[in-house]
Amino acid sequence: MSDFDLDLRTVEEHIDEELDLEGSIVLGILDGTTPPESWLEAISSGNALVLCVEGDVNELAAGFARDVRESGGNLVHFRGFLLVTPPGVDVNTDRL
Repeated sequence: MSDFDLDLRTVEEHIDEELDLEGSIVLGILDGTTPPESWLEAISSGNALVLCVEGDVNELAAGFARDVRESGGNLVHFRGFLLVTPPGVDVNTDRL
């Protein structure tokens, strides 16, 4: 057997540092009553949004979609919901 020395305490410390995620999943309704700035603030705080779309998604998201994309975030419209993620959080659509 080889002399492989694994210090699990050090590994755990590095894992904790790497997985130090901030933010939450925010559920909401995209119907035009919430100002676009409010959604942008939620995204810039590291939150992911799951918004039930009540109306035309292009019209309702127009006030924040470009800013989200330009900052590196993602927007995915799926089955009546708009998923909006901050930079660094990808939405995998491979199984759709």
